[in-house]
Amino acid sequence: MNPTFTDEITLAEQAENLGRMALSMGLLPSFVVRHFPDSWEFYIPDETVNRLTPEQAYLHLKQLIDPSA
Repeated sequence: MNPTFTDEITLAEQAENLGRMALSMGLLPSFVVRHFPDSWEFYIPDETVNRLTPEQAYLHLKQLIDPSA
């Protein structure tokens, strides 16, 4: 999967897509994305109680889906 993001919004969209992919692969039981007017927050239950930025979520989910990346 080649990243196709050019700003924070497209990065957040890619992170959300990776989260959906991880769910469909059975790698995560769930994940939550909170949308705010100026930012998105990601939560991955049972892995971290802290919110993740779009950047952190993207990197975490990318590693989860493709450990060799």
